[in-house]
Amino acid sequence: MSEKEHVQSYEKENLKRGLSSRHISMIAIGGSIGTGLFYGSSWAINMGGPAVLLTYLFVGIAIYFIMRALGEMAVEEPVSGSYISYSNRYIHRFVGFLTGWNALIFLIATSAAELNALGRYVQFWFPNIPIWVSALIVVLILFIINMIGVSFYGEAEYWFSLVKVVAIILMIIFGAFMIFFGIGNGGNPVGLGNLVNHGGFFSTGVSGFILSIVMVAFAFGGVENLGLAAGEAKDVKKTMPKAVNSVFWRILIFYVGAIFILVTIYPWNTVGSSGSPFVEIFTKMNIPAAASIMNFVVITAVLSAVNSSIFTNTRSFYSLSLAKNAPCFLSKVNKKNIPSNAVVLVFVSMLVGVIMNYFIPDSVFSLFASVTVFGLISAWSAILISHLKFRKIKIKNNEVDKLTYKMPFYPYGNYFGLFFMAVVIVCMGILPEMRMSLIVSAVWVALVFVAYKFYTKNAAEEDTNEGELNKVDYGA
Repeated sequence: MSEKEHVQSYEKENLKRGLSSRHISMIAIGGSIGTGLFYGSSWAINMGGPAVLLTYLFVGIAIYFIMRALGEMAVEEPVSGSYISYSNRYIHRFVGFLTGWNALIFLIATSAAELNALGRYVQFWFPNIPIWVSALIVVLILFIINMIGVSFYGEAEYWFSLVKVVAIILMIIFGAFMIFFGIGNGGNPVGLGNLVNHGGFFSTGVSGFILSIVMVAFAFGGVENLGLAAGEAKDVKKTMPKAVNSVFWRILIFYVGAIFILVTIYPWNTVGSSGSPFVEIFTKMNIPAAASIMNFVVITAVLSAVNSSIFTNTRSFYSLSLAKNAPCFLSKVNKKNIPSNAVVLVFVSMLVGVIMNYFIPDSVFSLFASVTVFGLISAWSAILISHLKFRKIKIKNNEVDKLTYKMPFYPYGNYFGLFFMAVVIVCMGILPEMRMSLIVSAVWVALVFVAYKFYTKNAAEEDTNEGELNKVDYGA
């Protein structure tokens, strides 16, 4: 097969294109703005001090190049497998196998952690309800939503995401009033002093600034899910570029804006010391039931993240099956063009998370929170490397001018993004609490490689046997 044929021969899918630009934008936002911002931001601020603002900008630039690389490929080859499909096609089949099956272990990990967090938020109102009960109810509801139809899923995700987006915008607005006009602070403007008054802007030193990149990077995790919606997007050449551009700027503004408000209103070393800093701001504004409102917002954020996870992982397994890197029954679609068997697999995987929350509810979140790290780095790196090969083929075939949504600063943007990945991995090796995830990831890769060799060997034998059988039938 020539390189030109190679770039044009992507899998033929049988999915319904029922997602509008409005849906797609919120899918990416829903997957990337969650508990990491509402509660995890305190860790990043305490690690990097006020200079964490620069960290968010630095990571934002890397994310921009990742998203543009993904957007270019998604517009030209709109498949639901996204970076999994591109990895299989442009890097190596094992990379596609690895990034795809990463979905299973990290689906269990992230859903267990998110469902654990959700159960704890529910206990804020109903302390006698066990965590696993809340988790099971949510999984059942979201399973039904995802089986009804892709447009229904998109609508649910839109409204889930909208709640937290509105909450962040209000927090930024109220915080700005407090900083510059003193509203909520007795009429005394807070000013910008907290950015430099407590040890300086780089209050934790250069090392703290650099190490904070780990948590900041993970806060952006989920933006890559935008590509997984390409296979079901309406008018992909218009909706995908619009979604990529809008999602990047919205997320960057939300994160940088929210963190700026937090480190300006509070001394950086006190942020989150008395609970969620977001709740503290709404409380200062004398908003009734501020804690309950934010608890509802965070529960909605978790619902959005889990809902997005069901959709994206379903499409991951579907794509793996089409590429013959997973059992063929996972590519079966029902009358509504939903890969129903893949949805069931995701549902069963999430039930594992529910069971773990039944047996070890106090350990689940910390046990799995760091395990998702490797999947994120793998996905982002795969996008950048796949795009390098994708564009190289386009250049060789003199097809670059036909690209309708080009990634800027190629290939330097790719190299910058890969440099960013290397920095994250080095920082993870330095941080004691992150070191274990690297060891677990190495073991996981070894296990997947063994499974890959076994699976591809058996698949090759089946193809050979099928070919021999066809020859016999033809001769008869």
